Amino acid sequence: MSAPVLELRHVTRIHGEGPTQVRALYDLSLTVAPGELVAVMGPSGSGKSTLLSLAGALDAPTDGTVVIEGQVLDDLTHAQLAAVRRRHVGYVFQDFNLLPALTAAENVALPLELDGSRPRRARRMAVEALREVGLQAEADRFPEQLSGGQRQRVAIARGLVGERRLILADEPTGALDSTTGEAVLQVLRARCDAGAAALLVTHDARLAGWADRVVFLKDGVVVDATQGPLSADSLLGARV
Repeated sequence: MSAPVLELRHVTRIHGEGPTQVRALYDLSLTVAPGELVAVMGPSGSGKSTLLSLAGALDAPTDGTVVIEGQVLDDLTHAQLAAVRRRHVGYVFQDFNLLPALTAAENVALPLELDGSRPRRARRMAVEALREVGLQAEADRFPEQLSGGQRQRVAIARGLVGERRLILADEPTGALDSTTGEAVLQVLRARCDAGAAALLVTHDARLAGWADRVVFLKDGVVVDATQGPLSADSLLGARV
């Protein structure tokens, strides 16, 4: 059996101190294997975004351990954590996070170049990633020249580009119509079928239906988990 791409072992995350402290996650354990797409659902404030931040080494747990591609993150330096993020983790942010001075292709190629890829190779891989999300023709346009949905697809292409095997997506289809959103999920599903692992935060039961497993959070703890793929009706009836 293949080793997990992502492991969270009894993870707790507390923000603040004293009477103002907030427990975002409590004693949460989660494993995501190669080829697996796991959807995370739950109400606002349930800990979904905190879970993604810990899974992608953007934040550290108050207690517990995070492991990415066999690397325990506990004792890594800031530089080592940055290398893990560049080489192993693809992020799809809800608010795009595109650099306005770079073209679509340059935004997608940036993480590859930061990790040492030559510009020509990075450009080739970036254009291929844009092709996967239907935006190859927009490769040389700047973010301000793109619609909101197109900018979201550029952000998705940046998260998928290269050989990173852990993909973290926070409401990745929020700015897309239903047809384009499903097309993007097809790309994400295909990437998992090819051996990547993905963690998808979504409020949309139809999109969660693409997942192999759905985890439901409430008040920072897992309250339910279901095996998929499941229908939207069964997901909507699940306990949250």
